[in-house]
Amino acid sequence: QVQLAESGGGLVQAGGSLRLSCTASGRAFSSYCMGWFRQGPGEEREAVAVVSWSGRNTYYADSVKGRFTISRENGKNTMSLEMNDLNPEDAAVYYCAARDYSADYTYTDVRQFDYWGQGIQVDVSS
Repeated sequence: QVQLAESGGGLVQAGGSLRLSCTASGRAFSSYCMGWFRQGPGEEREAVAVVSWSGRNTYYADSVKGRFTISRENGKNTMSLEMNDLNPEDAAVYYCAARDYSADYTYTDVRQFDYWGQGIQVDVSS
């Protein structure tokens, strides 16, 4: 069983930056596809950024391209999301997710992920 824990959320002014981190415990996660998803009030959970197990492949939602950067350190079982130039539309609960038995590919469907963190709130004031 894999447990995921997010950290780094909070309140930031529009135009500001935040860095989210996800730490995995349990089995080593170097073979997992890892992703950040977010869910706003009344909205479906959506993929924000995903990184393949090797780190060679990444996916970004169009709304965050050029502003967010996903990274991972397999030796430390951690994944991060650097978020810059935040705007109120980025406010949501952000979730860390992992998919086991992954090809070196960026999966983006919530149903394709096996493990989820509890979520962390990101608020952006205008």
